[in-house]
Amino acid sequence: MTAPFPMQDATPTELGLDPSRLERLCDRIQADVTAGRHPGGQVAVARNGRIALFRTFGEARKGVAARPDSLWLLYSNTKVITATAVWAMAEDGLIRLTDTIAQHLPGFEANGKGGITFIELLTHQAGFPSAEVPAEAWEDAAKLREVVCGFALEWEPGSKVRYHPAAAHWVAAAVIKAVTGEDHRAYIRRRIIAPLGIGAELFVGLPADEQIRAADMHDVDGTVRMPEGSPAGRAAGIPGGGGYGTARAMAAFYQALVNGGSLNGQRILSPRMVAYAIRNYTGDRPDEYNGVAMHRGLGPHLRGETALARGLGAIAHPKTFGHGGVGSSYCWGDPDSGVSFAFLSNTRQTDEFHGPRMDVISTLAHASIS
Repeated sequence: MTAPFPMQDATPTELGLDPSRLERLCDRIQADVTAGRHPGGQVAVARNGRIALFRTFGEARKGVAARPDSLWLLYSNTKVITATAVWAMAEDGLIRLTDTIAQHLPGFEANGKGGITFIELLTHQAGFPSAEVPAEAWEDAAKLREVVCGFALEWEPGSKVRYHPAAAHWVAAAVIKAVTGEDHRAYIRRRIIAPLGIGAELFVGLPADEQIRAADMHDVDGTVRMPEGSPAGRAAGIPGGGGYGTARAMAAFYQALVNGGSLNGQRILSPRMVAYAIRNYTGDRPDEYNGVAMHRGLGPHLRGETALARGLGAIAHPKTFGHGGVGSSYCWGDPDSGVSFAFLSNTRQTDEFHGPRMDVISTLAHASIS
């Protein structure tokens, strides 16, 4: 029997949220589904450990209606989950976030990488943004270690901020294995996901018997994306972009973070560790990947106070933190109000559509806070 979800439902009004603003948010999502922008989606908003909004739209797969328990590809929202596992290793005294990677992954110092710290790795300053991990290393820990240790630098670590789409978090996965002896998927599940009580709705590495619940991810033209939609791709638990979950599971995950590392009495991190991780480590330096200041913490990015925002909503509190999934999703937490938010969809849309879409949806969520 599946355990009950760890957050109870509440009305928006009970949680100090304006229901009319949340309805406008849902109307926008439904309008995009109706217009063919994406076949389906899901949204959740939570506050004070309870769910104020959880709604599902459209189709998960062609001809298959999306359901509350449908699982959506998180893409780079996965990065924050993986980063949280690294924070947990520091919390447990296994590493220090100021340590170099090579201290815990001997061999990583090859090709001039010996000085790269966990802080540089998690803030996209490591210097190897274009490095790739081949599919044959996904299930082979020794091969993965060999590959990431062989990464070559493209620039001096720490000298630039440039988004690493996949490489940095494969390094994190290799370190998790080296330090804990566990595959990163097993460690993340044991140390982060299971204690929060969201194991039925959040996965980094989707088991074969759960894949029937997975929504297909589409391109703008409607074709199903591969290898994301393959059994191997779903099972791999790609640490920078392969997680699957429901919107309410991601809202619960961020509830734990905005609440200082605990959810309904189940603690995964200390408040001090969360506060350390969500500082702005890159200031207003632009990320060369998109030319915008991302105000990067150790995994998530922050709203900050610059004019342009990425996904978190223009009117967000400056300390709001979160991440997106390319063209499809965004999840965030606001430590000022205690609100967490997750929007997931199943089309990898263009930046020209996705950026303004998320600014509108996230801003409506912030505007509901009273």
